[in-house]
Amino acid sequence: MTEHTPEHTTRTTGQTAGRTSITLGGDLRTGRVGYGAMRLTGTHLWGEYPDRDSGITLLREAVEAGVTLIDTADVYGPHTNELLIREALHPYPEDLVIATKGGFVRGGVDLSSIDAVGNANYLRQSAQLSARRLGVERIDLYYLHSGWAQDASFEDQVGTLAELRRQGVIRHIGLSNVTTEQLRAARGITEIAAVTAHFNVVDRHETALLDATVEAGAVFVPWQPVSLTRPGTPTDTDGPEAVRRLLGPIAARHGATVSQIALAWLLSRSPAVMPIPGTTSIKHVQENLAAQDLELTPEEIRSITDLTPEK
Repeated sequence: MTEHTPEHTTRTTGQTAGRTSITLGGDLRTGRVGYGAMRLTGTHLWGEYPDRDSGITLLREAVEAGVTLIDTADVYGPHTNELLIREALHPYPEDLVIATKGGFVRGGVDLSSIDAVGNANYLRQSAQLSARRLGVERIDLYYLHSGWAQDASFEDQVGTLAELRRQGVIRHIGLSNVTTEQLRAARGITEIAAVTAHFNVVDRHETALLDATVEAGAVFVPWQPVSLTRPGTPTDTDGPEAVRRLLGPIAARHGATVSQIALAWLLSRSPAVMPIPGTTSIKHVQENLAAQDLELTPEEIRSITDLTPEK
């Protein structure tokens, strides 16, 4: 993750060439499928990943396999995820983009202890410390991790990130856990390169945000993109096994896994969609990357889209 230029190109592997590439912020070229590193932490995202050596090996093998974007956050651990990435990959390959986030704090192992903080001093400190932990002078993509902090207005939070961008601490700004209205407000303040949200074949509650992101010329980054559990309805008739029965025949026709079909469907939504599946298995990393080369038929895309209402 050294200094990038608009002329920079990614590896010319099957994973990142041609239609399987995407551009962040107008100048960062990466593959269509990134890697979400959140699972490389302890239980409930607290503390070190239990098998540090295997975590380091996984990150190195993932980059070797063709991953060109890794997504993390300062609250993962907290801090341990960013430090693990640095230990595994620094000095970073020229074509590797690392995205991180700031704006959440944790009071302990209980996930209910997570809260949003957005005042300028805290966000400035968070970005500077993330850069230090990652071992970079400038963070390629820095997300505001939450749009619902109470200690500063949303507009002021985005303004702080815009200031950090002008100062050279971050290269591009992203948004996480925001509404379509907040996206529009943020665009009135500064350029937004990416928006990340929960979106997959069974959870479409952020469809309007996806559409607004694409319309804005930014990249939409679905997290948990291969989840098959419908929110609030993990029943026998409406749960993951039922979804698998619907996607299974499509996967069989392509010689693929159900997860690969779920990713291929996401990629078909727009050239501006870049899923970031997380896994602790290099085999799954390789399968996720291979999903970039799958081409679903219009009928298959339509049948998957009809699985759940668009919202």
